[in-house]
Amino acid sequence: MKILVIGNAEQQAECRAKFGPGHHFQDCTSWEEARSLMATVQVIFDFASANSDRVQPIPSELPADVFVDTSQSRLTDWLKRYGVSGQRIYGFCGLRTFLAREVLEVTLAPGGKVQDLEKVCAALGTSFQVVADQAGMISPRVIGMIINEAFYTLEEGTATREDIDLAMKLGTNYPYGPFEWAERIGLKDLVSMLEAVYRETNDERYRICPLMIDQARLS
Repeated sequence: MKILVIGNAEQQAECRAKFGPGHHFQDCTSWEEARSLMATVQVIFDFASANSDRVQPIPSELPADVFVDTSQSRLTDWLKRYGVSGQRIYGFCGLRTFLAREVLEVTLAPGGKVQDLEKVCAALGTSFQVVADQAGMISPRVIGMIINEAFYTLEEGTATREDIDLAMKLGTNYPYGPFEWAERIGLKDLVSMLEAVYRETNDERYRICPLMIDQARLS
């Protein structure tokens, strides 16, 4: 397939690693650049627009299947913000390390059809799971809250970072400890995602540890 990736160099590389050399990739960093390229592509992965303070010039009708990074928002909010229509627009988690997973978490646009998603994912060579259209989706929210709780544990002086990471890897068989995970994903993006979940739910259990916020500012 011909895939257009709108994002930075790291995000472009993660797309290549996920979908492999059997596809043809084009890269750009914004929708301004994408407008001259999109007529020749079949799939667009947009890491740039949903989490940006600046509204980008996205066409109201798109000629390709579009996957939008909605890890920090909802797909319906993105559609409304940009005035975009179309059933073949999907939300996905663009936080670092999540695209490269075996199963792609995806949200559907209103009126979107699972059959259309099945076709494009089959062509991309990935399995998928449809999840509810909500900030944080499922695995990003769960992992984010594990990391958040680890920061509370550190802040309270219960254990060191190293001990917390070791205890979680040995006790739960996680591939990484929570602080190792935070470093791989990126603290700033994690905090932004959890802030979006807290705004959406207004649930105190999603309140972010102050230590995590402070360290995200320094990162």
